[in-house]
Amino acid sequence: MMTAIDPAKPGGPELLLPVQRPLPVAGPGEVLIRVHAAGVNRPDILQRLGLYPMPPGTPTIMGLECAGEVVAVGEGVDPSHLGDPVTALVSGGAYAGYCAAPLGQCLPVPAGMSFVEAASLPETYFTVWSNLFDRAGAKVGETVLVHGGTSGIGVTAIDLCKAFGVTVIVTCGSDAKCAAAVTLGAAHAINYRDGDFAPEVLSFTKGRGVDIVIDMVGGDYIPRNLACLAEEGRHVSIAFQMGARVDIDLALVMRKRLHLTGSMLRPRPVAFKAAVADALRAKVWPKFEDGSLSPRIDRVFPLAEAAAAHRHMESGEHIGKIVLQML
Repeated sequence: MMTAIDPAKPGGPELLLPVQRPLPVAGPGEVLIRVHAAGVNRPDILQRLGLYPMPPGTPTIMGLECAGEVVAVGEGVDPSHLGDPVTALVSGGAYAGYCAAPLGQCLPVPAGMSFVEAASLPETYFTVWSNLFDRAGAKVGETVLVHGGTSGIGVTAIDLCKAFGVTVIVTCGSDAKCAAAVTLGAAHAINYRDGDFAPEVLSFTKGRGVDIVIDMVGGDYIPRNLACLAEEGRHVSIAFQMGARVDIDLALVMRKRLHLTGSMLRPRPVAFKAAVADALRAKVWPKFEDGSLSPRIDRVFPLAEAAAAHRHMESGEHIGKIVLQML
């Protein structure tokens, strides 16, 4: 048996109590990880509230990313992986002492990095890389607008843009967070509580607009995002905290020749996620090794305090990632 966070019904953070569950078994193509740490992400909040449908067969135990060492391998996996320190993207099951993960979704823990730091990487790096660099095709010299500049997604986008020669503008909910985002490397940060961000984006870009918008908000942000885009701009939706349905001006889309797209990572097949992992291993992981990239940890909570970790995320006060540690 193992300790896990596996709420029996949707509801508030108070439901996130440690319980005992059977150890998972590594299936074909999978490894079993003894978990040392697990990242906390916005989809975890939605899942806890019953607002995030899980793919069929997903463990009800919460958590989308973990780090630890491989202690067992499933059919078809070389036993040489036993003992490997890895960080993994999973569809569920990370808030626990042990977690099964497809080998293709595992990445090595970079040299000198702790398990707590490594556990903060997969969900946001897989998401930002696949949407900003693969789907939107971000290139050196382009400019991107990212909402939630001090969230896990936001700080990862800032770091990756800085590492790959892309200028990033962010929105944040306070002047202090805007200052933090600029310190991290954002070229410009806009306090969205001060009014419409679109005119300021256009002013900063001297009327041209941005090449890409990465949007997690939806709702009435979408028309403003489109107003921010330059000709041939790309709009990528990765969440919709303010609603999935919106009216848009198709004449604007046609006049600017805009590209509107989006994606969800969790339901994508293992083969897709493994391809993203390969790209990260080749292009991003070396930047952790040479020190040009580093994890951004806000706070670490023991697994038994998962409720406090969720409350902290819901407060919106965090800058970077929140991590649970197995003690």
